[in-house]
Amino acid sequence: MRRISVFGATGSIGESTFDLLMRQGGPSAYRTVALTGGRNTRRLAEQARALRAEIAVTAHDDCLPDLRAALSGTGIETAAGAGALIEAADRPADWIMSGIVGAAGLAPGFRALRHGTTLALANKESLVTAGPLLMAEAARHGARILPVDSEHSAIFQSLLGDDLSAVETVTITASGGAFRDWPLERLAGATVAEASSHPNWAMGQRITIDSASMFNKALEVIETREYFGFAPDQIRVLIHPQSLVHALVTFRDGGMMGHLGMPDMRHAIGYALNWPERVHLPVARLDLASIGTLTFQEPDPVRYPALELARQVMVTRGHAGAAFNAAKESALDAFIEGRIGFTAMAGVVAETLTRLSAGTGLGNPVTSLDNVLDMDAEARRVAEGIMAQRKV
Repeated sequence: MRRISVFGATGSIGESTFDLLMRQGGPSAYRTVALTGGRNTRRLAEQARALRAEIAVTAHDDCLPDLRAALSGTGIETAAGAGALIEAADRPADWIMSGIVGAAGLAPGFRALRHGTTLALANKESLVTAGPLLMAEAARHGARILPVDSEHSAIFQSLLGDDLSAVETVTITASGGAFRDWPLERLAGATVAEASSHPNWAMGQRITIDSASMFNKALEVIETREYFGFAPDQIRVLIHPQSLVHALVTFRDGGMMGHLGMPDMRHAIGYALNWPERVHLPVARLDLASIGTLTFQEPDPVRYPALELARQVMVTRGHAGAAFNAAKESALDAFIEGRIGFTAMAGVVAETLTRLSAGTGLGNPVTSLDNVLDMDAEARRVAEGIMAQRKV
């Protein structure tokens, strides 16, 4: 029986993964090794019971009593904290969903690769902050990384049977987020509630806000560079409001391969779960005749400054990705907490990168996970200092 673990089981990616696992037989088809989550211990316990998991882990120590109570009498182990997440990743599994949001998902994913597992990677920060290190670790242990972001899954599928050297450009699409049609002068006053409503996708709050600012797409641009190895000038972004074309690959002979599908993450997750086979998935089918029109436009650099910052990160490489992501997470926290405005986030990230580049080491090769985490901590410190000074 195939052994699986899901990290970030109670988030949007985790819930979609749970749905597919249950539809494909649940505990009769899979041996669930570990499920991890955050503060929603009630839901984590429900999933653990349904899949008969060996262990359920909450990232928060203070949530452990609730998790233990919810799983009392089941025989399912419980644990809490960052160390417990690492220990859960150390339990051998054949397929692991890396669905923890943010830099917190980095260490568990790395540890899982030691077992030569298949890592379904939805934690984009792993590639952004430590791409070369992650890919080298997978190669060292004979592990496989399959992309779960819809755009990168689309590129992966579009490239089947073709050599990367045949690719001229790749284009990833973006909905434009909640504010794609807002006048620019309104953006500074955008509220957290307004930024948390995505026009097409059902996602968590943080990634939805990142979609509105285009920081999510900026991370995906860097991810594309690190996973596939394309040069920065080969990677393009188009605004596609319908969110039906997920990526386009243009080949050197002028031909183009595109991947289309409804905006439902279960497609990319299901593809990674069943790869290399394709199985029936419970996603709606496209009716192009009823859709009628697909539209595309170039992203406005004034509205979406995060994309240019991503370009700078791809050129610098090294630890720039870790600094970029950490500053972005700090600025996002501040926006959610009401300490800064929506448009101030990009300025905080840009100044953080500028200040760190004035020192040494930002462009140095990534050689260890500890170095990545050190840069993460330093960038957060610098970002918080900038916000305190500006009182934005």
